[in-house]
Amino acid sequence: MIRSHCHWCSFFFICLFATSTIIAQNQQDIKNPTDSLPSRRSLLIFPVIARSIETDWAFGAAGSFTFRPNRKDTSSRTSNIQGLGLYSLNKQLVIALNGTTYFANERYILNQQVSYSYFPDSFWGIGPNTPESNKESYIFKQYYIYPHLQRRIGRRFFLGMLYEYQRLLEVDYKKGGLLDREEIPGKNGYQISGVGFSFTWDSRNHAFVPDKGELLQIQFNHFNEALGSDYRYTNYMVDLRKFIKVYRKQVLALQLYGFFNDGVEVPLRSLASLGGYNSMRGYYDGRYRDRNQFVFQTEYRFPIYWRFGGVVFGSTGNVTHRFKDISLSHLKYSYGLGLRFQLNRSEKLNLRLDYGIGQDSSRGLYFQLAEAF
Repeated sequence: MIRSHCHWCSFFFICLFATSTIIAQNQQDIKNPTDSLPSRRSLLIFPVIARSIETDWAFGAAGSFTFRPNRKDTSSRTSNIQGLGLYSLNKQLVIALNGTTYFANERYILNQQVSYSYFPDSFWGIGPNTPESNKESYIFKQYYIYPHLQRRIGRRFFLGMLYEYQRLLEVDYKKGGLLDREEIPGKNGYQISGVGFSFTWDSRNHAFVPDKGELLQIQFNHFNEALGSDYRYTNYMVDLRKFIKVYRKQVLALQLYGFFNDGVEVPLRSLASLGGYNSMRGYYDGRYRDRNQFVFQTEYRFPIYWRFGGVVFGSTGNVTHRFKDISLSHLKYSYGLGLRFQLNRSEKLNLRLDYGIGQDSSRGLYFQLAEAF
């Protein structure tokens, strides 16, 4: 899981162009039946009308480019780059580019995420028990860069190096309000810069919609002044996923995710953030914030008809200030249903519509490319 510090918004696609692209792609399949489908490159570009908990209605464009760096290499998973530009009725602007490139025989894997955000956001305070009545608005501008290069050193084992840069500036919040009163590092702007390493075991059989295999990834990233960071701390991330083929095309997907910070001061937007389009769907991204987070989620994925599929999902987790405070009591939970539409049959790239419900009337509609995990 690539951590998203921009609000990579949930999509509601008006996709006349996407539909025409799929039709053209199908026609190409008929005209060139002897071509090798896995070696094809596919570009989808479509206008977007989007709505999410964080953005209200938003308008822009999105694109997805699926490809293989070596067209003759059919053993590697398909690479994908996604781009997005959105402007919302809340005067939010998000420009982002992310993706994963699998080089020949998957000897190297490159994940990258670059984004710019101008974002009126919401803040409820720090901790797992902040009341809804705390909610107040603030605005920030942020630049974010996150490349992660992995090198295969075994059949399924990868050693990686990563870099993270975040620049938060022009933070505007209510004078005398909650954010102003609390002593929160970075609330007046900052930059962080850190390098780290990752250890990954990956036996998944597909990049977008695996139906068997496991992923275990452990990352740690250290930020300090020598790298140009305003704060010194270390971040740790653990991501464990398992995919079980239950019956024909029905799949049970499981994920256990942990995000932890160690240091005297951890800046505002590097804190663990519960909610969003990939984890604890139904909660506003950042409804609960603190130094640490743990989440368990599961999905049951099944076909419906033609290119359509369905999903039932549920998740539970919480945020904590100290690692030793992690407890199975007082957990937050969310659940929901989803619909899938397969944009690309050969590469199984899905457009997903999810509706998540959490506690205290939290709920959200999400429309996005690719699965949550």
